[in-house]
Amino acid sequence: MQNITWLRPGLWGAVCGAAALAIVGFSWGGWVTSGSAQKAAGIERTSAIAAALTPYCLDRAKSDPASAQIMAELNAAGTYGRSDIIKKAGWATPLGTTEPNADLAQACQIALGKPS
Repeated sequence: MQNITWLRPGLWGAVCGAAALAIVGFSWGGWVTSGSAQKAAGIERTSAIAAALTPYCLDRAKSDPASAQIMAELNAAGTYGRSDIIKKAGWATPLGTTEPNADLAQACQIALGKPS
């Protein structure tokens, strides 16, 4: 049994090294769990969809007969109420859906606020 006296310190060293590697990897190495990676991918996907559909929303805003009245409400509204006005107008409801998209409404109200 004299030959394996190094086994216990070797195993403790491996366990401590693995724990240190995991701490460093998740803290500074950029490692993420699958749950946080899926959450980040979902956020990116939603942002990409809103960016792709913003021209659609702007086109609906231009072609709406009540556009002048809605734009007046939009300009008079506070920062937090602008998206709701766009949702109520139906400009943030993509084709084939019945519910307005909150991210699209946010992107659309930002785009409408920019000078053309």
